[in-house]
Amino acid sequence: MLLKSTLNCFSELFFPRICVVCNNRLYSQEKFVCLSCQYQFPKTNFHLQSGNQMEQLFYGRTMIERASAFFEFQKGSNYQKILHQLKYKGMKELGEHIGMLYGIELKGSDFINSIDLILPVPLHPKKEQKRGYNQSYHLAIGLGNSLKIPMRNDILKRIVNTNTQTKRNRFERWQNVDGIFAVQNPDLLKNKHVLLVDDVVTTGATFEACVSAIKKIHETKISLLTLAIA
Repeated sequence: MLLKSTLNCFSELFFPRICVVCNNRLYSQEKFVCLSCQYQFPKTNFHLQSGNQMEQLFYGRTMIERASAFFEFQKGSNYQKILHQLKYKGMKELGEHIGMLYGIELKGSDFINSIDLILPVPLHPKKEQKRGYNQSYHLAIGLGNSLKIPMRNDILKRIVNTNTQTKRNRFERWQNVDGIFAVQNPDLLKNKHVLLVDDVVTTGATFEACVSAIKKIHETKISLLTLAIA
């Protein structure tokens, strides 16, 4: 242990660990995000508010139980860096760490009391192979470990490879994802309350398509959780 600690200290002389939000050096007990930036997270606290802004996004579109987001996404904000590092820079461990932090926030709330299973929103296999990982999967790992709720990555599948949603309007986003998800082993979801996890929600089209696929299964309840809401 002493040797490991000495090597870590020596390594940080040349490769210091820095906060992904503010770029300041991390202390030994900090991981990925410094305590100061954690304290200033633009949290939504939607998990404490029934009928919150994210739940309203799905009114009249699809039936869900609850919905929540960890923080508000603001373009140009330092907290945008978390999404960028997670989605495009290969920081899988960051996703698991943020998922764990969000799980700590959710503990004790009625939002997660009846959740039976966590499902990450899947990427198409070709896209996942190109990127090397699915960021939502790693968020779901952190959440599952923190909340002690099982997570499955082999039930909800993306069966159609779509183009990026970034520059599409609301209707185009819905058209782009309609019918692209399918459920394998549907018996595993019967009479379950499922928590769908994604990295960011903008129009809700991707979540809506996932819910549409799952709702074909009798007596399955669905709640939604995302890292950020734009």
